[in-house]
Amino acid sequence: MTSIYDFAARDMAGRQAPLADYRGKVILIVNTASKCGFTPQYEGLEALYRELGEKGLVVLGFPCNQFGSQEPGDAAEIASFCKLSYDVSFPMFDKIEVNGPAASPLFQWLKTEAPGILGTKGIKWNFTKFLVDRGGRVVARFAPKTKPQDLRAAITALL
Repeated sequence: MTSIYDFAARDMAGRQAPLADYRGKVILIVNTASKCGFTPQYEGLEALYRELGEKGLVVLGFPCNQFGSQEPGDAAEIASFCKLSYDVSFPMFDKIEVNGPAASPLFQWLKTEAPGILGTKGIKWNFTKFLVDRGGRVVARFAPKTKPQDLRAAITALL
């Protein structure tokens, strides 16, 4: 059986980072973008990470440019924007695709484990969120419009 720990992703420095490094944590995975109407959600994601990180939450950000070309920068530009605009301290990864033939294997798996409304697999927009329990299993998928603070109860139930 596949779990989140079977995957790796390239971090902002270009290194392969095994997601097994987060074994035993509750993981919130988000496809992000710097020039999106939902971009201010970085603030709420960072607040959750700072508040619940010591209890076992980790937020993982995956920039994506597939929706309206709202993440045009390279890794250095994205990292700078996140730090300067929202003081993001949670792990951010290199830009990926979440849909289509070049979709990241991680996101292909996430979409299969937690389909969207009516069983749809495609991600509709930036800031789609996947919640993973301490055992590496996807337990929920949240729409882009779902604000990070609205995930608090679901997250704390897993902590």
